[in-house]
Amino acid sequence: MLYSHFCHQIFAHPPQTKRLVLALSGGLDSRVMLDLLARFIREHSSYHAHAVYVHHGLSTNADRWAQQCVSWATASGIECDIERVHCELGGGASVEQAARDARYQALSNHIQAGDTLLTAQHADDQIETVLLALKRGSGPAGLAAMPVLTTFALGQHLRPLLTISRADIEAYGTQHQLQWVEDESNQDQRYDRNFIRHQITPLLNDRWPGIRKAVSRSAHLCGEQEGLLEELLSYQLQQALQADGSLRITENISARLGMALIRQWLKQQAVIMPSLAQLEQIWFNLVQAKVDANPQVCWQQYQVRRYQQQLYLLEQWSDISDWQHEVIINQPCQLPQALGCVCLQQQAQAGLRLPYADEVVSIRFDYLGPEIKPQGRSGKRKFKKLLQEYQVPSWLRRRTPMLFYGEQLVAMAGVFVVDEFIAPVTATTTVQFIWQRS
Repeated sequence: MLYSHFCHQIFAHPPQTKRLVLALSGGLDSRVMLDLLARFIREHSSYHAHAVYVHHGLSTNADRWAQQCVSWATASGIECDIERVHCELGGGASVEQAARDARYQALSNHIQAGDTLLTAQHADDQIETVLLALKRGSGPAGLAAMPVLTTFALGQHLRPLLTISRADIEAYGTQHQLQWVEDESNQDQRYDRNFIRHQITPLLNDRWPGIRKAVSRSAHLCGEQEGLLEELLSYQLQQALQADGSLRITENISARLGMALIRQWLKQQAVIMPSLAQLEQIWFNLVQAKVDANPQVCWQQYQVRRYQQQLYLLEQWSDISDWQHEVIINQPCQLPQALGCVCLQQQAQAGLRLPYADEVVSIRFDYLGPEIKPQGRSGKRKFKKLLQEYQVPSWLRRRTPMLFYGEQLVAMAGVFVVDEFIAPVTATTTVQFIWQRS
């Protein structure tokens, strides 16, 4: 029965490339799916399979598990890769969340256009996910929990066993005399999911044997409602989206509709969603703030800022206003924090004058010097005033590279060049300040 269900799910959601990529952890669920997948491939030779073990480095047994997964996959006629990842902790993310993010990022590297990623979540996992969403006070989007099928990387993500109980999966593994690994962390009830798995779900199943189907149905209905809301808001969202990815909020929109648009906008960015309280802060503290205010709302590693009635989603970065680096002509200079690189490129056309021999050329992100006169302007201005006039958002003012000759500001990339550093028309060689963003 389990195999026929697995086949039905594959045929109902076939990969365009007929290539199936299994996330293989070695635990009971993925071990059973490896056996199902191997049988499927043997019987349907037009399909191809690949397995990936993600090595988080969180257990001393991970090396042994990795080799065991490779051995099982090889015996099944399926190639298996080991992906080593580093879990980024901090920013409020739990170990579970950090491991999950790293795992899916690693798996995405193995999904080619049209492929299907297979993961082995089952009905008991769905109960845990819904209960965790209730604990967080989630709305329909959170209560929709895990869908059977969703887009992923360049392909799709299928959970063929999502309506199957863990007991049925274990019965299959025992019947077919399969071996699997036992992750000791699954017994640690300090983790919320493990606490639910060991303390709550057994009680629910004993009291209401049909709880798995009921939870799956509720999750499905919540997903339908969320999909309907997304469809109804799609036109307004497209109208509000700007070319730079920001979201423009009009003045006559209601709070309910405005917050719904913001949620859909953030959902498109594929970020960890803010809580209801944080979403309300975005609306009341950002959208409704005074025109001259410079508010922000932060959560996890993200922040939302407002500039000229537009909302911008940004990553939170540490201050780099003290950073500086010497620059050599025609050699790229790598910038910090994924800001790309800059280059002072020599050319034979109008541009900046060459630096003098005693002028050290450098890149910086802050300027505290005297007033300056940009090219094409009638007089000098204070630096802060210029940034306002050139409409540089506040969060970019210390994240936009600036070129210095000695202690004198020469140019701010993409914003202005200082008039006195423009090369005379008689110059045969000049330089151009180029910023290649990531």
